[in-house]
Amino acid sequence: MKDFLLKNKVTIILCSVILILLIGIFAKSFGMDAYESVEHSLGIVNTDYLNMRSGAGIDFTSIDLLNRNEYVRIFGKIGDWYIIQNEENQIGTAHSKYINLADEQKAATTNSENIESVSTVNLTSDETTLLSIINEERTKNNLPHLEIDESLQNVAKLKANDLVQNNYFSHISPTYGTPFEMLKSNNISYKTASENIAGNSDIKSAFDAWISSESHKANILSNEYNYTGIAVVDSIAYGKVIVELFVGK
Repeated sequence: MKDFLLKNKVTIILCSVILILLIGIFAKSFGMDAYESVEHSLGIVNTDYLNMRSGAGIDFTSIDLLNRNEYVRIFGKIGDWYIIQNEENQIGTAHSKYINLADEQKAATTNSENIESVSTVNLTSDETTLLSIINEERTKNNLPHLEIDESLQNVAKLKANDLVQNNYFSHISPTYGTPFEMLKSNNISYKTASENIAGNSDIKSAFDAWISSESHKANILSNEYNYTGIAVVDSIAYGKVIVELFVGK
């Protein structure tokens, strides 16, 4: 076998080159993004929540939800998507925008010292689901993900509990006033802010109602907002009461 490889070394190399060229031609012919090798095999998630998908694009199903600072192994790249392996040894893809390569992590850590801290506060499954759906919609519209802020999360929970306990449905709370007054009383500084509220038995249905409303949709898809707080509280009247605060800093 060794002698065969040595004798046919040139032929093997030539065939390999032809194969690579054919793959490139077929990829272009069928509109497929070319595969790229990646020098660094280790990556670190740089956003609070990141969908790991079954293919290179947002139309593919999510097979895992990755968290900030979670390590993944990178095998290559297709277009803007890394081919990765998670800690459970699942293979999938994730958008390269949300994964730092190993040698980028030090720079990312240094830069984060100049950015206001974002909490890794735990969300309920309903809150995680809503955040994921909203960030997917923002990705479709070429917008950056919203990140959870602990202070906003606390205010959203105050408002959601107030809606349920005092049995009303309005942006103006009889207890706390307007959303802007609530932000001010909780010492939250911002450039711009808004609030979405919903009453629904299902998170996806609540989102669908928001995205069908121009004013609610405008908040979800605004490029002015970069932080959010989400609260989902059980309600006898609606099933669930949902509050989302949007803030630009």
